[in-house]
Amino acid sequence: MSGKTVLIAGAGIAGPTLAYWLKAGGFEPTLIERAPALRSGGYVIDFWGLGYDIAERMGLIAEINRVGYHMRELRIVGDRGQRITGFGADVFRELTGGRYVSLARSDLSRLLFEKARDSTEIIFDNEIVGLRELDDGVEAQLRDGTRRFDLVIGADGLHSAVRELTFGPQSRFEKHLGYRVAAFEAAGYRPRDENIYVMRGQPGRMVGRFALHGERTLFLFVFTADGAEHPMTLDGQKAMLRARFGDDGWECARILDALERTDELYFDRVSQIRMESWTKGRVALVGDAAFCVSLLAGQGSALAMISAYVLAGELAKADGDHEQAFARYESFLRGFIEGKQRGAQRFAGAFAPRTPAGLWFRNLMIKAFSIPGLARFAVGRDITDSLALPEYRWPSSPDAAASLSR
Repeated sequence: MSGKTVLIAGAGIAGPTLAYWLKAGGFEPTLIERAPALRSGGYVIDFWGLGYDIAERMGLIAEINRVGYHMRELRIVGDRGQRITGFGADVFRELTGGRYVSLARSDLSRLLFEKARDSTEIIFDNEIVGLRELDDGVEAQLRDGTRRFDLVIGADGLHSAVRELTFGPQSRFEKHLGYRVAAFEAAGYRPRDENIYVMRGQPGRMVGRFALHGERTLFLFVFTADGAEHPMTLDGQKAMLRARFGDDGWECARILDALERTDELYFDRVSQIRMESWTKGRVALVGDAAFCVSLLAGQGSALAMISAYVLAGELAKADGDHEQAFARYESFLRGFIEGKQRGAQRFAGAFAPRTPAGLWFRNLMIKAFSIPGLARFAVGRDITDSLALPEYRWPSSPDAAASLSR
């Protein structure tokens, strides 16, 4: 087999998934992560569809359900905390055949990493700072030296270093959707509404909370920020949130007090990555590095797993012929991903409608979700995956072979 050694940048969702399936296909993966350890905190994701199917093939569903949450309701409240509208999460379980769970993104990342760890070389606290393609491989310059691999895969997210080194600056591919998003956790916050996502909306902004395990609460902010300067420091980010939410009533004063006490804040633009090609020479991109649909789309983690699975499968099928595998990878997924990106653009505005009329209409639509069949009509095409996962041969993985034989 040619092209057997593969360097993967990023230990989030796509990276560990790719490492696991590459090993199953007979490759030798190396996973490099610039952080000193796996990231914790962040935000809660809804997990369903083909990503759920891949996790099942990896033997992870029981553990995902153990650490996850089975949300009962999305509830929109007014200034005094009174319920304005909402809907039960059963509508999503119906649309997904009961294969639906919410969990912390960091928990999913940890479970995937643990599945790949024993069969993958792991390098923390390091990163790729240069790439030079050779006739028969890629020379990767790391912070502490240079190594050669047959292939390099960027699974390093929206702000991918591999993409910038190989394809050019992020500004060439990033499409801003006009929002910022922030998330943090706090311990001991009250009130707690178990398995209920509670949100308060004003024109152009939304703040929500969700009760986590261990007496923790997750807070999520979404707000419009067209053309606004993007603060890079923690103090600057907190100041922007105070300026946007400080007069919003409800529980915002207490939430902002909790924000002041945290040193871990996720803060970023809401963007998509649009590229004409996800591969170049011996370098390929997967997940958000290739096609970020945006955090508000709700499917980024699942799509990262799908792209990793398909890329690994095509490399195994092509016996390491990367040109053939890369072409099949893009051909198989591009139409599916572009459809998800279009759906995400429609969905992003539902979090924080920009006008009072838009907020009223959003709440009306949410209320209507309780009508049988309407949710399937309104969002079914965006929730249901139309793609069928390919069935690949995984010669080096007893776990994968067993999962496919059941």
